[in-house]
Amino acid sequence: MCFTSQFWQLTVAGLAIGSLYALIALGYTLVYGVLQLINFAHSEVFMAGGFGGLFLVRELVGDTAPGGAAAVLITTAGILGGALAGAGTAFVLERTAYRPLRRRGAPRLAYLISAIGASLFLYNLAGKEFGRLAIPMPDIYTSGTVFHIFGARVTTNQLVIAGAALVMLIALDRLVAKTRLGQGIRAVAQDAETASLMGVDINKVITLTFIIGGLLGGAAGFLYGLVFNVQYTMGFIPGVKAFTAAVLGGIGNVRGAVLGGLVLGLVENYGVACASSAYRDIIAFMILVLVLLVRPSGILGERLGRSA
Repeated sequence: MCFTSQFWQLTVAGLAIGSLYALIALGYTLVYGVLQLINFAHSEVFMAGGFGGLFLVRELVGDTAPGGAAAVLITTAGILGGALAGAGTAFVLERTAYRPLRRRGAPRLAYLISAIGASLFLYNLAGKEFGRLAIPMPDIYTSGTVFHIFGARVTTNQLVIAGAALVMLIALDRLVAKTRLGQGIRAVAQDAETASLMGVDINKVITLTFIIGGLLGGAAGFLYGLVFNVQYTMGFIPGVKAFTAAVLGGIGNVRGAVLGGLVLGLVENYGVACASSAYRDIIAFMILVLVLLVRPSGILGERLGRSA
């Protein structure tokens, strides 16, 4: 095959970028699970996390590059800063763009228009406040080779991204499966009306679902900034790819979003090796179209219920 000689290197890079797609995709799939709608402003939640982590790290790093334990602590702080910025943005979105419509029993089209309007507002606000040029992330550590897997180089950036994503994905899976909040989310996703009759606070569950999705998306924004630059346009392409990953895995299915993100990252990298790097984004969009045509329910299938 066209990528045989680079297979393991492409696999390592694909899993790293795929784990980012999975983190962002979880925001889409969680909100869809409880509201049966796509939060198209989630890409700006991701962007807000990138800026939040960036500004915090710039304050901590200063003019000198840290090393050793300091670099680990600063990276952790950047992830937390990005996560909090994303969660705050998602919370405001839910309160201003979605809850008023839900209280009025607005049609689904109104939610879509509101999400697009909120996305454009945040996009242009970030461009005005933070500038139109890309801002590089401070050097927290050198992205050198840590070790090799079957001859493939694993860099520090890839290890940090994959490791942090893995911890957050496992934590979310346990939260949804084992906690009282997770039971509430699953109940609302399955049948919101019955969950309400059983005493579940629908508004609280929806708000916390937005916050959890924002935490993951914001953390992904900072991790994305470690490899790429942070800028006001950074949310669109990763956001669309994460939506593709959510659809690919089965939107509304948490584990499906993770699987879809990893599969998309791998297929994208393999496709680039066979064609050209110019086709990277085209490959993702082609996958979205093919999934919608051939298996719109995704790999693991979507779970539908009566929405809130």
